[in-house]
Amino acid sequence: MKLDRTDRRILRLMQGNARISNLELAEAVGLSPTPCSRRVRRLEESGIIRAHVTLLDQARLGLKLTAYIGISMDRHTPDRFEAFEAEVRDYPEVMDCSVVTGQSSDYLLRAVVPDMEYYEKFLLGRLTRIPGVTGVHSSFELRRVVQRTDLPLDHIGDTTELTPA
Repeated sequence: MKLDRTDRRILRLMQGNARISNLELAEAVGLSPTPCSRRVRRLEESGIIRAHVTLLDQARLGLKLTAYIGISMDRHTPDRFEAFEAEVRDYPEVMDCSVVTGQSSDYLLRAVVPDMEYYEKFLLGRLTRIPGVTGVHSSFELRRVVQRTDLPLDHIGDTTELTPA
């Protein structure tokens, strides 16, 4: 699939405001509403637009502690990794979980919790009890300097072939 300039403008605007009406979006990109709606649907069906979300204020909800957690596993086998990944997918505190290289950890997690007491229970009562976890290294966010949800799109040209979903 290829994205033209209009598609990229649609994506930029929708990343900034997922609640933008089709009429407002169409006006902003210079289309009539029906073709604009068709483009958005095509972007959704292709998987480029995965979801429309509402971002909440973490601090106002009492979630004051963000932990970055390195997890080391005892064995690097598919079944061990699959079991770990299935378990952490069900933890609402885990916002991100990635397999990483270049560290002593196999996974890097970002977890959001109310406070250190809650984190201790989460760590000792749940994370370290997952079969195969042999090491945990935690770092805590002091202050967030940059937080974005908009992906960069400047690298996409009219002739760039995009990877299918």
